[in-house]
Amino acid sequence: MAADLHPEWISCLPSSWSYGVTRDGRVFFINEEAKSTTWLHPVSGEAVITGHRKTPDLPTGWEEGFTFEGARCFIK
Repeated sequence: MAADLHPEWISCLPSSWSYGVTRDGRVFFINEEAKSTTWLHPVSGEAVITGHRKTPDLPTGWEEGFTFEGARCFIK
């Protein structure tokens, strides 16, 4: 099961890890020390969902998204 992106997901990354976001909004994690990547969060072992998505509480034409830093934003 995948989890939504929350700022604490980013702040709890081990020191040798960073993350990236694909064009379609999928988060991947980078182990700088091992020079490897994974779809699974290095602490929780879960995949993280982010990117643009429609939610019922948003007006028509608006989507929710997240910045590279994990901040919530809205896109029209």
